[in-house]
Amino acid sequence: MTADDQRRRWDTVLGHLAAALPRGAARVVVDGGDGRAAQFADRFAAHLHAGGRHCVRLTAAACTSDRDGWYTRTPDTVVIADGPGWRRRLPAASWHLTVWVRTPPAATTGASSASGGFRGDDTDAVIDLHDAAWPVLRHLDARLVDGDVWHRSESQAFFAGRAATWDTRFGDDLPAYVAAVAQSGFAPGDTVVDAGCGTGRALPALRDATGPHGTVIGVDLTPQMLAAAADRARACHASLLLADARHLPFAGATVDGVFAAGLITHLPDAAAGLAELARVTRPGGRLVLFHPSGRAALAARHGRALRPDEPLAEPVLRASAAAAGWLLTSYDDPPHRFHAVAVRRTAA
Repeated sequence: MTADDQRRRWDTVLGHLAAALPRGAARVVVDGGDGRAAQFADRFAAHLHAGGRHCVRLTAAACTSDRDGWYTRTPDTVVIADGPGWRRRLPAASWHLTVWVRTPPAATTGASSASGGFRGDDTDAVIDLHDAAWPVLRHLDARLVDGDVWHRSESQAFFAGRAATWDTRFGDDLPAYVAAVAQSGFAPGDTVVDAGCGTGRALPALRDATGPHGTVIGVDLTPQMLAAAADRARACHASLLLADARHLPFAGATVDGVFAAGLITHLPDAAAGLAELARVTRPGGRLVLFHPSGRAALAARHGRALRPDEPLAEPVLRASAAAAGWLLTSYDDPPHRFHAVAVRRTAA
């Protein structure tokens, strides 16, 4: 990773955030990140200045001394504040953009304590800053910028640097993938797409399920992940495609099943993703949503609590799947895995 790569990465992330701001006056608050919120706010202000927008920086220390009315004194200025004090000072609706800077677990724990237990669940944007030189935008509210604008660049940036070590970190999950596929109901001769296949951990099991006359296709958005999957794909005679799971390069109703491990929670619009998976699946075909950790265990690993409105919460998933043309037939969410199966309904 060169200095130019790092500069372009910062420019991309900050450019997405700048596009989320209204014209004229705007108020931004940045929090989290063991002190890196202030650094991020400084960078964002500098980026906006370079683009011709006037900014006022309000530091965390200034929160207790600055008198009320600061936000009305600058009608054409972007005000950028950092720290939990500013976030608590005004209701969420008063900020045009709220940003949470997410850092490694040990650092995040300290930041969360300083922020009164808040972990950014309700912010407009979440920035992954595990690597201080390589920021990644992990969430941006759809009311500000459509997911098609930022999702591709940020997903590729997030997974590209992790592809080479993914199997080393998560190799113990392979038996869980085998079990998940075995319980999914795919049949010999089926055409099955592994959407968001990553390093291809499900491909051998999908080949076993579909047999020698079936077709197995791994799809991923990140070239580095597909490169890591190449040996597995070759060994089990699976095809690999570089494509976005939200815009699959298949005609309607042409596949018998879709296996999606960890995909839905990485999409900016889970309901739209389910609809795209339904589009390519034949009536009676199956969708399997899987993760080798249950929702509660995964949330705890990331230091957050489960929320009832998450895409994979059972009532939410059942409703969004039905709206997309799926019938949810099983839902299993113990600590050791998440496994849900839906069947493509016949069009009315």
